[in-house]
Amino acid sequence: MWPTGHEKRIWILIAGLLLLTPRLYTQESVLEKSVKIPGSSIRAGRALHEVGRLTGYIFTYDTEIINADRSFNLPATETTVREILDSVTGNPEIKYSVIGKHIILYHDIIEEHTDTTSVSLPEWIIITGRITDAATSEPLPYATIGISHRGRGTVTNNNGDFILKISGECLNDTLSVSYVGYINRQIPVRSLPGNIMIISMERDYIPIPEIIIRAQDPLLIIRNTVASIAENYGTTPALLTGFYREGVYRKKEPQVYSEAVVQIYKSPYARSLLGDQLKVLRSRKIENLEVKDTLAVRLKAGLSSTMTLDIIRQLFDFLDPQSFESYEYKLTDIVTIDDQTAFVISFKQRPWITEPLMQGDVYINVDNYAVVSAEFELNPDYIDQTSEAYVSRLPRDFSMKPEYVRYRTHYRLVNGRYFLSHVRGDLGFLAKGRKRVFNSRFNVFFELAVTDHKLNNVSRFDHDETAPVYSVFSRTITGYDSDFWKDFDFLKPEEDLMEALVRLNVRLGEAEE
Repeated sequence: MWPTGHEKRIWILIAGLLLLTPRLYTQESVLEKSVKIPGSSIRAGRALHEVGRLTGYIFTYDTEIINADRSFNLPATETTVREILDSVTGNPEIKYSVIGKHIILYHDIIEEHTDTTSVSLPEWIIITGRITDAATSEPLPYATIGISHRGRGTVTNNNGDFILKISGECLNDTLSVSYVGYINRQIPVRSLPGNIMIISMERDYIPIPEIIIRAQDPLLIIRNTVASIAENYGTTPALLTGFYREGVYRKKEPQVYSEAVVQIYKSPYARSLLGDQLKVLRSRKIENLEVKDTLAVRLKAGLSSTMTLDIIRQLFDFLDPQSFESYEYKLTDIVTIDDQTAFVISFKQRPWITEPLMQGDVYINVDNYAVVSAEFELNPDYIDQTSEAYVSRLPRDFSMKPEYVRYRTHYRLVNGRYFLSHVRGDLGFLAKGRKRVFNSRFNVFFELAVTDHKLNNVSRFDHDETAPVYSVFSRTITGYDSDFWKDFDFLKPEEDLMEALVRLNVRLGEAEE
């Protein structure tokens, strides 16, 4: 689905992770603090807001155990934060943990043991919740969630929701949550199982003098990035396990939705004659195509696109020194990422370049010159030139043109090595029928979330195991299995998508009877 007929042009905008180690406070430092909330009767949600305002702390809590509308009475005198929280929850089994400037309210379903070696740990633990902005409560899409120092992880969907399955061995580990421009959150895994957590993130504002930014050469930074690829991304192969999904919407109604558990053999990032491989472990789809539909759009080569969006492995155009003359680069900011700092380099095609190129920002780690993440879009001024690259085999009386083409790539740092973590593509098209009054809009997306990786005993797949990555993936799947995921990780569907899939599944079930 990439443009053909001229040299590949691909580019980046980094949506990297911002992580900051929280300072640890004892629980008594805030839970035993006395505050006075005006009024005698108050709702639970308002009480949490007032406590946060008076103490400067932010609450992370299980939505199932906090009834924000429940009212209770407060004494007229000052009351400790602990006593107020006891009234808010109304349940003596609810526990409180203070980490940094955050107070976590949760129900400890898994009993604590001083000697975890003497008890049998659960085989699997499910962690689920929503990541939001602490100030606005707006969800944060594509936030990165992972177990510290392990390869397990996932990302949030467009609603900020996530679900992660981890082994019982991770019970005493820490969940790390990160998002570009926000302070990293570190939460004990023990407080999360069985809870549906609202995890709030605070913005991180770093005042950087303009003179420091002007003094940096963005092209020199990118040259250092290219020279450091092998060191940052590995000289040995890796086996990645991930969740892949793709969909086609017509007027906000899904036409085709497909998803799969995949494994990817990643060749070394050093010079290698061998390419990457992809194997599909499980897959399913649901279709909403009527016989009367004269225009049925399918995504072509979605699997191939996810592998191409490993911008370091493919070395996209904007990172290639031979293509620097086609772009304008500007260092626009310096931000915090995973307790380190990163350059923000914006790029766009030069005014005299008339080919359709991409534009965006790239975040590059200041210390090791690793690209952490990328977001980019096709220049809207030249997008009409790319119709043939994205559309094939249209009916004779239809024309189709792209309205937007956007991509995202993200890498996660685990034990000193960067691994591909998340890629997504969003494309919009306008279909016009020559004999029709109304036009149809199609929205297409594909997405890969890497949930685990392996470095030991990694070998290439047999030829008959590899997936036909350049084909239309949905045509290779036969049906929709409701009991599909079993013990595999998956990316939680957005609420509107989930509702549509349930509705379509019911409709298909009724049609089969």
